[in-house]
Amino acid sequence: MKTKSITVSLVLSTAFLSAEFLSAEETDLAKKLANPIADLISIPIQSNMDFGIGPGDGTKWTTNIQPVIPFDFNKDVNLISRTILPIIDQEGFAPAGDSLDEFGLGDTVQSFFFSPKDSSLIWGVGPVFLIPTATDPLLGSEKFGMGPTAVLLKQDGPWTYGVLANHIWDVSGDDSRDSISATFLQPFVSYITPTKTTFSLNTESTYDWYNEQWTVPVNLVVSQLFKIGDQPVQAFIGARYYVEKPDQGPEWGLRMGLTFLFPQS
Repeated sequence: MKTKSITVSLVLSTAFLSAEFLSAEETDLAKKLANPIADLISIPIQSNMDFGIGPGDGTKWTTNIQPVIPFDFNKDVNLISRTILPIIDQEGFAPAGDSLDEFGLGDTVQSFFFSPKDSSLIWGVGPVFLIPTATDPLLGSEKFGMGPTAVLLKQDGPWTYGVLANHIWDVSGDDSRDSISATFLQPFVSYITPTKTTFSLNTESTYDWYNEQWTVPVNLVVSQLFKIGDQPVQAFIGARYYVEKPDQGPEWGLRMGLTFLFPQS
C-alpha cells in the first residue's frame, strides 16, 4: 500500500531524529493541540488502517491531510478553517474474483468555525461542506453536501473535554447515488502529562438517517510533543475498536501520524 509505507516510514523515522523537548515558554502548544479550534496553525497527517471489512476480510488505509488555519475575523472573533482531505487505499473488500480495490482521493470535508476570543467555555459554530473530490466512484459519494457544525469544550489544568458535531445533507450530485443525511458526533477527553505526553479517548460516531445505522469507533491515542530542530511536531499512535458498525463494516483499526505546528509570533 502506497500511503501505508510512506506514513509508517515518516512516523518511525522520528524515533531516530534528535528530538529536543519544547521550552517552558512553548508548553501551551500541547494544550492548544487538544483544542480543535485553537488559535494555532497546524497540519496533522493522520493515517487510519481498518481491518476485517466485507466478505473478503479487507483492509482500508486512509491518510487524512487536515490543515487547521485560524483567521482574525474581527477583534472579538476568530474564524477557524478545518479541512479533511483523505487519501484512500482499499484492498480485499470483495471475495476473490470481484474487485473493489482502489487507490486515490476521497471526498473532502471543509468546516469553518466562528469562535469568540474571550470566553470561559471554548466554543465555535459555523458551516460544514462535503466536496466531491473523490478520484473514483468507489472512494466517494459523488454528492455535494452541506450543513451546520459546532464544537464545545472546557480546559481545566491538564484535562480537556468536550464534543464536536456536524450534520450533512446532500444538495446536489449524482441522483443514482444514495442520498446523504448523516450526523457526526465526537465526544472527547484528553490528559496532558508534565512531559507533554497526551492521552486521548474519543468516539467518532456517525449516524446514517436514511439507513438508520450507527458507525461507532472508539479511539485511544497517545501523543508526544517534541522538536526536530526548530520545528515543533507532535507524533501520535493508537488503536480503535468498532462498538457499532454496518454489516461487513470494519472490526478494529490502528491510527498513527504526525502534526506539524506553526505557532504565530
